Amino acid sequence: MQGLNLIFGQMSLQKSVNLEWVTNLRFIALFSVIILHASAVLLTQYNKVPLADWLTADLLNAFVRFSVPVFVMITGALNLGREYEPVDFLKKRLGRIVIPFLFWSLVYILYSWYNGEIDFDNDTQTNIRLVLHQLKYGSSYHLWYIYMLIGLYLFIPVIGKFIRVATQKEITYFLLLWVITMFLEQPYVSRFKPQIDLHYFTGYLGYLVLGYYLSVRTFKTKFLNRFMLLSFVLTGVIITTGTYLLTKYQCKTTTLFYEPLAPFAVWLSISLFLFIKLSVFHLPPAVKQVRDFVGRYAYGIFLCHALVLYLLDLIFHIDYKICMSILSIPLTAVLCLALSTSLIWLINKLPLIGKYVGG
Repeated sequence: MQGLNLIFGQMSLQKSVNLEWVTNLRFIALFSVIILHASAVLLTQYNKVPLADWLTADLLNAFVRFSVPVFVMITGALNLGREYEPVDFLKKRLGRIVIPFLFWSLVYILYSWYNGEIDFDNDTQTNIRLVLHQLKYGSSYHLWYIYMLIGLYLFIPVIGKFIRVATQKEITYFLLLWVITMFLEQPYVSRFKPQIDLHYFTGYLGYLVLGYYLSVRTFKTKFLNRFMLLSFVLTGVIITTGTYLLTKYQCKTTTLFYEPLAPFAVWLSISLFLFIKLSVFHLPPAVKQVRDFVGRYAYGIFLCHALVLYLLDLIFHIDYKICMSILSIPLTAVLCLALSTSLIWLINKLPLIGKYVGG
């Protein structure tokens, strides 16, 4: 424990979090999610597209695999140190999450029907069961995150109580067991796992606690932000290279190095989280305005961006193929972000329902 203290310093008594670096981090994570999904189709085309294009998708995917973990870490940083009544917390948080989620889930169901992926008939009960099935398992590939987030919000009043009274050693103990359990769950390692029930220390809950833990610590090591930037780059290179070599060996795309609940993704997320926290960015006022405007609608943008990507490809044929993939994927992501932000802004302007369903 003392070694960690020399590197990272002590837990701060301050429970509030500076919102400037959190705002920067949220914007980066949001754009990275869009990059991830804009390159996903190309990533599945191993041996079907030029290797240079596939490697571009591999590189971009590797370097944005922090996106979902960092979102969860931000949630932990902003919520676990606060005192609140469980009922009040859940009413406030879940209401803001669930209603837009249900609205956009229905939108994706309608899109799937329009696209011929699902069929409705004249039997109302059958149609209702189909809709409920879609809502149960997710009507779009990216909505798994919301199901996971709802589960975390239900647990925050419990884990938050522990966090507020726990010592630094107790939180470190929890995180250490989380990392060990996660490592033992990895392929090629899980066969050596002892028959000890460690599922209490699994899942995205660890990221929730980790985000709080890193946000309230003071850091004494000089130039730690530079070290974390270097660590981020090296970890991204390892993920990229490992994915390529394993894919080449198996002759099909493999996501072993990408998995969010795996050591490389954890360290990639920690590196970026600390780099942004420990760095001071002097952004031009115009850039701050864009960042803050996008951040205001971040949840709605996350919910709708997959639909915007679908429509960009379907209507305008804008995807990774419009030019060199190293340019087309970021350009597609920027356009998607702009259109998604505009869409959510417009929805929020609708009378009566806009602020509830837009997100």
